Amino acid sequence: MSKRDYYEVLGVQRTATEVELKASFRKLAMKYHPDRNPGDAEAEISFKEINEAYQVLSDPQKRGAYDRFGHAAFQNGGGPGGPGFGNEFGDFMSDIFDTFFGDARQGGGGGRRGAGGRERGADLRYNLEISLEDAFKGRAASVTIPTSVTCEVCSGTGAKAGSKPRACPTCGGAGRVRAAQGFFSIERTCPNCHGRGEVIDDPCANCGGAGRTTRERTLSVNVPAGVEDGTRIRIAGEGEAGMRGGPPGDLYIFLTVKPHEFFQRDGADLYCQVPISFVTASLGGEFVVPTIDGQEAKVKVPEGTSSGKQFRLRQKGMSVLRSRDFGDLYIQVAVETPQNLTRRQRELLLEFEKESSKDTSPESAGFFARMKDFFEGIGGASRS
Repeated sequence: MSKRDYYEVLGVQRTATEVELKASFRKLAMKYHPDRNPGDAEAEISFKEINEAYQVLSDPQKRGAYDRFGHAAFQNGGGPGGPGFGNEFGDFMSDIFDTFFGDARQGGGGGRRGAGGRERGADLRYNLEISLEDAFKGRAASVTIPTSVTCEVCSGTGAKAGSKPRACPTCGGAGRVRAAQGFFSIERTCPNCHGRGEVIDDPCANCGGAGRTTRERTLSVNVPAGVEDGTRIRIAGEGEAGMRGGPPGDLYIFLTVKPHEFFQRDGADLYCQVPISFVTASLGGEFVVPTIDGQEAKVKVPEGTSSGKQFRLRQKGMSVLRSRDFGDLYIQVAVETPQNLTRRQRELLLEFEKESSKDTSPESAGFFARMKDFFEGIGGASRS
């Protein structure tokens, strides 16, 4: 079976630049890589074909020979995998593997390795409960957390005083070792130093060679005005100390706002239900309510107010985060039905009932009138 033209394999023109070749190769290598196509024999064949084409076209001398003589230039022992190419191609394939597996190599999250193979410390989470008033005005809170800190005896090196770590003999301090896999090479984390690049012959007795110890720390946290339930505050560098001098992780404060006795919150707005007497609802009046800022506000009730009527107090709600604005306070009235009436009170209500008319209770009068018409309509239809 004849081989396909290398330019056709990579999907580029014969005038393609080195940058265009590399970009096309990266795209195709990622698409047909065996790890992304497990069990797909055709993808494996395409991957090998792409690699072979790039081996030739990425080398100026081999590309020149291919342009003049085609595939015949590499017959009789002159194949694209010949001497002098393996290291260059292996380096490039290592770059490709970094693209595929870079995050997995580093461990992700708080355990990523920094320069010299030192591990970044883990991030910490602290749950802080605050009141609605605290969320309105903000506050400074002190939190005590158990965490790992840099060992004071060895200054985070993990080695006993007077000694120091030495370069790993297996990887030469690189933290990674390279293994040949066919015509390309793969880099893996060094099994001896676990990617740190250093080994400790005489570990610190205080931290056991870890470079960090555990203790409690008290920190001051600034809770800004306007925070909501579930808000996350990040404090950089206040997480666990890294292994053997690695950078620390971060501390995340998760806020929970306690339910309030009177107010319910919806974003920046507050809601409150206030009971009023039926006399105030009927004749009108006013009442005073406390607001979240510790002040008081008057609410005027117009004559003939029904239960469920809602009043809006502008700028009396919650603070808006990172703003000078405020939400609104909504007051909903609930008309209270009189209870435990005296004889005189009952007489007055009965007298009021006798004097009442459709204009006095328009909603109930209208409802019962519609109900009467409805049933009379049903009765008339059944008789006919």
